[in-house]
Amino acid sequence: MPAPKGNTYWMDRSISGVPKLLSPELLAQHFANYVKWVKDNPVEVQDFVGKDATEVFRKKEQPLSLDGFEDYVAENGGPISLGHYFSNREGRYEDFVALCDYIRRKIRADQIKGGMVGIYNASITQRLNGLAEKTETTARVTTETVDTHLLSDEILKALEDAASNKPIES
Repeated sequence: MPAPKGNTYWMDRSISGVPKLLSPELLAQHFANYVKWVKDNPVEVQDFVGKDATEVFRKKEQPLSLDGFEDYVAENGGPISLGHYFSNREGRYEDFVALCDYIRRKIRADQIKGGMVGIYNASITQRLNGLAEKTETTARVTTETVDTHLLSDEILKALEDAASNKPIES
């Protein structure tokens, strides 16, 4: 049953639209917990050392990533996606903008620093953060005139056909 005409019930509401699942404080707490969890849980990588190739497992630090953070939040009771919070969709997440910028910067700084000191693969870190070295190559093409009075009529005809994309007759 629709509301009666002329009602003002909508004016009494305390929020507009669907309530957000996170507050900026809760998102910040999730990020702090994610950073601690990532740094406290290194990945074990199989390696072989020595002349006998003895198998060992080395602990390698995990990099921070936005995808990893989203998964961490989803696995710990938060929303499945943080895309709306980070994109500030339709201006609805203004109170999250500064925090989301901070999170992006912290993740990027961790990846760059880890790539520079050799903890993470430097080329992947460069690509993910748009740091790949770009080179510009310029090619110059010049055409020269050819003296054609020394060429036979057959060769001249073949050159004309090639220039007009006609099949060459043999």
